[in-house]
Amino acid sequence: MSTTSYQHYQHAHCESGVTANLLRHAGISISEPMAFGIGAGIFFAHLPFVKVSGTPGTTFRTWPGAIFKRTTQRLGVEMHTQRFRTPERANQALDDVLASGKPAGMLSSVYYLPYLPEAFRFHFNAHNLVVYGKQKGQYLVSDPILEDVTTILPQDLAKARFAKGTPEPRGFMYYVKSAPQQIDYTRAIQAGIKQTCFFMLSPPLPWFGNKAIFLLAKQIKKYPQKLTPRKASLYLGNVIRMQEEIGTGGAGFRFLYAAFLQEAGVLLQRDDLLGFSAELTKIGDDWRNFAYHAARLMKDRKSDLVSYDELSDLLRICGEKERDLFTRVQKIKW
Repeated sequence: MSTTSYQHYQHAHCESGVTANLLRHAGISISEPMAFGIGAGIFFAHLPFVKVSGTPGTTFRTWPGAIFKRTTQRLGVEMHTQRFRTPERANQALDDVLASGKPAGMLSSVYYLPYLPEAFRFHFNAHNLVVYGKQKGQYLVSDPILEDVTTILPQDLAKARFAKGTPEPRGFMYYVKSAPQQIDYTRAIQAGIKQTCFFMLSPPLPWFGNKAIFLLAKQIKKYPQKLTPRKASLYLGNVIRMQEEIGTGGAGFRFLYAAFLQEAGVLLQRDDLLGFSAELTKIGDDWRNFAYHAARLMKDRKSDLVSYDELSDLLRICGEKERDLFTRVQKIKW
């Protein structure tokens, strides 16, 4: 059983990549940046009171499943989503979907995907992939972070889909039921941009949105006084891991959202969106610069080493530039 017409495309981020691949298969011409932007995928949160492997939680993206849900809703696509109590039921439901000729997206744990290099496998339970067929007892996998398709044994896939931890995938599966013939991209783009600005600028609590960038900058400045050198390095290392390894993160998401603004600017014939795209690309360079210096400080590379104070300032500048940018984007007259 195989969805022979399915086309695999490599993407920057798993959820927006799976969303774009499934929608393309359903006949909707959409790029990954467009799916990411319509789904309001860019976000930021720093939660000092939530520990991840003993370090404060930091995230550069919205919660798992939100990009897919928002994008399909705004494009008028009817989707089926389902969670399961047992791996047996999950595998049977997947086989039934594949037998109907539809590819299925699903959540998995990176740690239990044997086709990934061991160095890339860690306990992260919100990785999205597509299963598009089954041959010779193995599932055919389209993982958007890979250049080509691959395969996985049913027992390995079941282990990845039912991994323990937070969030717990519980076999979560989704697929396209029907797609409209006509798409109102203008309305979908506007809704995505408005929601992004709201999430970045409006949360009243300091742990979410743009305010959280400044909170993290203040925390980093205090690391040398409050933490041992080893613990300060671990805290900083987790920020970099979340930024650069898990789901594209800081600079990558800025480049992805900038590509969305550029594509939207061309489609809607809006020069202001093209200008914002160029600005955000430069801000993405600032995030990459922050990550570079943070990694060197964490590894104690002696040459050209910045201090924790200087690192805090680099992050604060990123926050200031983004606050200014999204404030102006929010004021766009549609």
